[in-house]
Amino acid sequence: MTDSAEEAEEADETGVPDDTVEADEADESSGPGESDDRPPAEPGWERKTVAYRGISRRLAAHYLVNLGGELVGTDDPADATRVDGDGWRATLRADSVTAAGSFSLTEVTVEFAGDPTVLAELLPRYRQKAMRAGG
Repeated sequence: MTDSAEEAEEADETGVPDDTVEADEADESSGPGESDDRPPAEPGWERKTVAYRGISRRLAAHYLVNLGGELVGTDDPADATRVDGDGWRATLRADSVTAAGSFSLTEVTVEFAGDPTVLAELLPRYRQKAMRAGG
């Protein structure tokens, strides 16, 4: 199987490949094309990346706070770039992406680092809050 086929097979419902790695590997210095703003990970933690279009970074941060996290470095969810919870950490990034022609949307990417058991419970709850149905 080719690398791109493997990535497509591992992609979640948003089309973003599952970026699960061991914390030891994840905390090495970032190489070309890797994100420098990933949340710090403890030994044994995994990393997951989730991206959704049509929500704001403020709303994504609000959802994470409702799931037990605390904003880091700000009290305003609109300015939040990191949220920490019990056994997990997340960084948030918002980008404008072209959906079709000149139509653009905000895509919020959340990079999680956390205990595998904690992420297994947290991610489905976050996805349920963040998913937007078409219409």
